[in-house]
Amino acid sequence: MATLVPPAPPLHDPAWRARVGWTLAALAVLVPAGWLAEFNPFALWGDASLRATWQFLATFYPPRLDAPFLRDVAVATWQTIAIATVGTTLAVLIALPLALVANRTLSISAFAGGRMCALCATLRTGIRWVLILLRSIPEIVWALLFVRAVGLGDTAGVMAIALTYGGMLGKVYIEIFESSEAQGTRALLANGASRTLAFAYGTLPTCLPELVSYTIYRWECAIRASVVMGFVGAGGLGQLMELSMKMLAGGEVVTVLVVFVALVWLADTVSAFLRRWAA
Repeated sequence: MATLVPPAPPLHDPAWRARVGWTLAALAVLVPAGWLAEFNPFALWGDASLRATWQFLATFYPPRLDAPFLRDVAVATWQTIAIATVGTTLAVLIALPLALVANRTLSISAFAGGRMCALCATLRTGIRWVLILLRSIPEIVWALLFVRAVGLGDTAGVMAIALTYGGMLGKVYIEIFESSEAQGTRALLANGASRTLAFAYGTLPTCLPELVSYTIYRWECAIRASVVMGFVGAGGLGQLMELSMKMLAGGEVVTVLVVFVALVWLADTVSAFLRRWAA
């Protein structure tokens, strides 16, 4: 006699109500935000916009490839790399000492007494506010300020990247240090090691791959940021592109764009190699 198998219950998603609710909540926020921002993608397809776009794109061919202009592009490319590299290096020099001081894992007073002393807590809070101040001001705003202070050129771009990225790196460094395995660091502090030794032999070995990976990522971002800051006179490829766009020289613009894409690809290749090396 055949055994009757009860039909399987219909499949359903137990979390569909939450997903639908969050989707509706996101739309309730995004739609008014788009209205306040006057976001109108249909304006791109207007007759006037399309006519101006095609007129400018028509000047992209042929690209300018004469020797004098390529020489200027090569110099601007090296300036962009130099601005990003020096600015990121200065950012690390700003971020690392501040992150070490503000790191709660290395607090000897908190380890010894179970509670951080008032002076140490105040100092760490002050450093965190300094890092908030540095990263809250975009690099292009810093660049505008330094262009007024030191004039046009690469120095403004270097200082802008150093300050903004110093705040970003410092915040992330602190989070990496405090989320790492702290047993080795605590053991070194318990046996009388200084904060510096506890960091060098307890915290740094476990955090180094993450530190290198994020720092390299910020260097990639600095290359792109240095191009943007060139539009306000901070040197590099951006300044050259800004001059070409003012003269409506589309051939020069497309040459600079191709070089910039190649530069970003090269930075991505170098960063991938360095990440593999750090791992």
